[in-house]
Amino acid sequence: MRHTDMDATEILARYQAGERQFVGLSCQEAELLQLELPGVNLSQTDLRQSRLGLTNLRGATLQKVDLSEALLWGTDCTDADLSGALLREADLTGAILRRTKLDGAYLLQASLTGIDATEASLVGAILIEADLRPSLEQTTDFAGANLSGADLSYASLNSVCFRYTNFSNARLCRAKVSLRSRPGCVQADFTGANLQGADLSYADLTGIILRQANLTGADLTGVSMEKADLTGATMPDGSIHD
Repeated sequence: MRHTDMDATEILARYQAGERQFVGLSCQEAELLQLELPGVNLSQTDLRQSRLGLTNLRGATLQKVDLSEALLWGTDCTDADLSGALLREADLTGAILRRTKLDGAYLLQASLTGIDATEASLVGAILIEADLRPSLEQTTDFAGANLSGADLSYASLNSVCFRYTNFSNARLCRAKVSLRSRPGCVQADFTGANLQGADLSYADLTGIILRQANLTGADLTGVSMEKADLTGATMPDGSIHD
């Protein structure tokens, strides 16, 4: 797709004049900090290395936007649509992603520390080597999110809340979940999570919470589950752990 050049100042001026459609723009390294842009449509726009920290993007349409290496710390993307977005090495520390649609998004090595992604949809998203650990200020919350078919291989998941999250057929091979190197922190919580058919091969799940989780058909090859809380969990063979 051919992109139209437009700088951040022009986008803001047009938005304030009532325009909402900014599809297919070229606006690399844009300064869009702490702005009010709810409902804006920036689909297929090139925003690589841009700064959107603390900006209000509630309900925005950002399908297939390129936000690679962009700074989105504290950005509010509640109810926004970022399906197919490119967020490689993007910094979303503390971002609000409640009910955000990130299906098929590419988040390779992205920083997702301390985000609120409750009830977000990340079906088929790529989160290889992504960092989901809590920040110093707040926890990382994926409660009720849909990560079915997502790839979280080698991702850092220490201390994250995944209560009732859907990981069906997801890849979590060699994911870093154990707190062996971070004593005193709370453990990752997968209570009630759906891990049916998930690939957990060689992941370190030492001491994590898997109460009432569904592991039917999951691949646990080489998994370390020492001291994990499996109370009421459905194991790969269909048996219920006592």
